[in-house]
Amino acid sequence: MTKPNPHTDSLPDAAPSRVPLSRVLVFALLAVGGGLLDLWTKAAVFRWRGLPGERDPWWLIEGYVGIETAVNIGAVFGIGAGRGTFFAVFSIVAAIGILVWLFYLGAAKQWWLTVAMGCVTGGIIGNLYDRLGMWWQPGYPEAWKSGVRDWILWQASNSLTWPNFNIADSLLVCGAGMLLWHSFFPPQEPSDEPAADSAESTTEPANPSSPQPLSPP
Repeated sequence: MTKPNPHTDSLPDAAPSRVPLSRVLVFALLAVGGGLLDLWTKAAVFRWRGLPGERDPWWLIEGYVGIETAVNIGAVFGIGAGRGTFFAVFSIVAAIGILVWLFYLGAAKQWWLTVAMGCVTGGIIGNLYDRLGMWWQPGYPEAWKSGVRDWILWQASNSLTWPNFNIADSLLVCGAGMLLWHSFFPPQEPSDEPAADSAESTTEPANPSSPQPLSPP
């Protein structure tokens, strides 16, 4: 029968350390701030330029970068048009998954993942607002109820035009790019966990049965 060890039996069960508060604040700033910035810019641009087709593009760099309102009723490049409810549900599930991964499973201990997922969540918030039809008004086309407002125009020429996008799309792309980079080049960050082995080695009592060095007479 083994005797209880007072140095180990008194320790609590091992559990993952808490995510630092700084990670929570940075994530919240990017997610909430990014979503609000997206919604504010979309509302401001649509007030200024009107609904799609009402005015010609306003050029910041003639022929290349400008502002033009548009409504995307699908996903990327208009894929999945008319399935706004599906995209809204998918966005909610994705947001919940991100929160669990970061703050319950502890992925937020890494700065890189915290920033990446903060950008992705900000993009989800901005586009989800539109997907739920919270900007739609009576008199607008019925298809726009699940459409996303876009306004950034970027093209290489009149024949090479990128689909219009918004701040939320930019946040999603930046976050996804950071995740892709992380998968190939994971950053080496110092661990927040204490070195348990070294702590135990310093507190372990000496074994009285081990040979002791002889002192000189």
